[in-house]
Amino acid sequence: MITIIDYKSGNLKSISNGFKKIGSKYQITNDIEIIANSDYLVLPGVGAFGSAMKNLESFRDVICEHVNDDKPFLGVCLGQQVLMSESAESPNIKGLDLFKGSVEYLPQGLKVPHMGWNKVNVCNDSPILKGIDKEYFYFVHSYHAVPTDDDIIAGVCNYGGEIVASLSRNNLFSTQFHPEKSGIAGLKILKNFVNLELE
Repeated sequence: MITIIDYKSGNLKSISNGFKKIGSKYQITNDIEIIANSDYLVLPGVGAFGSAMKNLESFRDVICEHVNDDKPFLGVCLGQQVLMSESAESPNIKGLDLFKGSVEYLPQGLKVPHMGWNKVNVCNDSPILKGIDKEYFYFVHSYHAVPTDDDIIAGVCNYGGEIVASLSRNNLFSTQFHPEKSGIAGLKILKNFVNLELE
């Protein structure tokens, strides 16, 4: 069972439809106890970093405990950005700090937001990107993750230079793009996540 966290900052219908398309059972909840007892957590997200973190405050401990227990976790779009330490969008607000690094504005001179399809090049052997390379995925964002450790970068795309498209460490995964809006390749990522073996 996939648990999608409802923290009033996520496109719940879109991501849930993705899991429905692959035939995976899911639940949408804001109940801390249900979240704490879940094996697979998904954190979607749209909007601003600051308001998202405000809405996530009551979920911080249960999310961090889930990740520290090395249970599968997937952050999508803004759900990737809030996993970082901080963001230029909201300088005085701390992120979940599960990936060390910052979220920065896209390079000057580019059309913002970065919206549409872009090719993702896989950088490491992240299990959620298994069978994926140089596929096109759908992006909508104005900020991008800049981790301190390049080894956690699972995928990159080119938009005025190389930017992070996906991060991965142990059973913690994230994508800046929307897998649920990215056709067959995106659904493959959701399948890979669902098929991760529990410890």
